[in-house]
Amino acid sequence: MEELREIFLKYITPDLLQVILSNPRPKEVAGKIHIRPIELKGQIRYQASEYRDNKVYHHNLTREEAVEQAARWMEDYRQMELSSTAGGVHVLISKKGKITIKEKGPAAGVKPADLSHNRKKKYILDPNRKVDFLVDLGVQTKEGKIVNARYDKFRQINRFLEFIEDVLPKLPRDREISILDFGCGKSYLTFAMYYYLKELKHYQVRITGLDLKEDVIRSCNGLAEKYGYDRLRFYVGDIADYQQDAGVDMVVTLHACDTATDYALDKAIRWGAKVILSVPCCQHELNGQIRNDILAPALRYGIIKERMAALFTDAIRAQILESKGYEVQLLEFIDMEHTPKNILIRAVKGKGTPDPAACGELMKFLHVTPTLAVLQQKGEDTRNE
Repeated sequence: MEELREIFLKYITPDLLQVILSNPRPKEVAGKIHIRPIELKGQIRYQASEYRDNKVYHHNLTREEAVEQAARWMEDYRQMELSSTAGGVHVLISKKGKITIKEKGPAAGVKPADLSHNRKKKYILDPNRKVDFLVDLGVQTKEGKIVNARYDKFRQINRFLEFIEDVLPKLPRDREISILDFGCGKSYLTFAMYYYLKELKHYQVRITGLDLKEDVIRSCNGLAEKYGYDRLRFYVGDIADYQQDAGVDMVVTLHACDTATDYALDKAIRWGAKVILSVPCCQHELNGQIRNDILAPALRYGIIKERMAALFTDAIRAQILESKGYEVQLLEFIDMEHTPKNILIRAVKGKGTPDPAACGELMKFLHVTPTLAVLQQKGEDTRNE
């Protein structure tokens, strides 16, 4: 690895743009490591970011430390991409340890690295642009500035819109898109979704919000009328009883409590929704059912049982969605420091990996019968009659 150390010694300077180490060999190391120069208290340091399990761990290193650490890290990775204003290097290491190094000269017009320690985050919604619904919801001031105490909410809104942006290719452009938001509450994200799709992306869209609180629904309808959002309407109703005759393209359910999420997912599957975005909340059902002799030593602790039950609930929901032809991801919605209820289920209609048996085995192993499984079985029985 001495030749790689020489590469790092040559290029890890203030002219460095970035180093990316990827394709790890052992599973226990970070999935990716990113190194870039930063200016910290008037001195140049090299920030190494380790990406592990949807989290990022930062280390600020001196040049010497960065060179030595990068060389050591390369023992666990098969690929390295380095770019600098002085040139670039691409390294591949085969399974047998053969090292291939391709070095190239500087590209024309390459700009120096941004050395700021905390680079400005690019949000989908411009934090300096006044948006009426953000003002009325208390996220922005009347002058259009983000309220300091509401920055977490602003970041949450933008994070949600990033998930929407990712699925835009799955939504039709040649007709109106129908979206249902179950358990919409004060509708921060519902208004953001409408504003983003209709005003910024110019999609034809019709969004329906549903919640049990009459005063909240009344307020939301008043705001929608105030902004001229003529294709955004809110209704009082229960998820389990809601009926929809026309087709539905996307179903959103954010923090619908306990089995309300299951009813929303069941409806979405039956309607053949192209996209499902769900952030479950208060998964109590399996906590009262889960029973397993092997896991008993862990389940005897209440907080462990509660968290395991919540995770198994979402895992089973994901498997059921996959069995119905959805490609499913479980993603971090917002940082754990803000709320532990931060898992978002994103399901996109596609090939999926149908394997009902695997899900059934897991439920049998845990001695649980989740509501979504019951609802889906009822649907199957009805169709078979």
